[in-house]
Amino acid sequence: MFIAVYEFTIKTDMAREFRDSWLLTTKGIYEEFGSIGSRLHSTKNPLIFIGYAQWPDQETWKKEKDFINPDFILARDRMRGCVESSKTIYELEVTDDYLQTDIFANTGEN
Repeated sequence: MFIAVYEFTIKTDMAREFRDSWLLTTKGIYEEFGSIGSRLHSTKNPLIFIGYAQWPDQETWKKEKDFINPDFILARDRMRGCVESSKTIYELEVTDDYLQTDIFANTGEN
């Protein structure tokens, strides 16, 4: 499994719009391009977010990503409009895994 870790610095007062458009963009990447999913994390700096995306392999991650669904195209454009800068800070291969994805399945928490 391949992991890409991103750092996003967003424009002031754009956190809600960034998060909403990031979520729809991520759903599109999952549906159209074969990602395993992603998580977005806040930091102590309210303008910096860290994204963690899982892929089956690096080759799938590197493929061109031209959305078909117009909703995903719009979401990606909205997300990019919220971003001051972004970069891939790590490209990682999973060596050992004990991440539990269903821990909150019965509690309603997430």
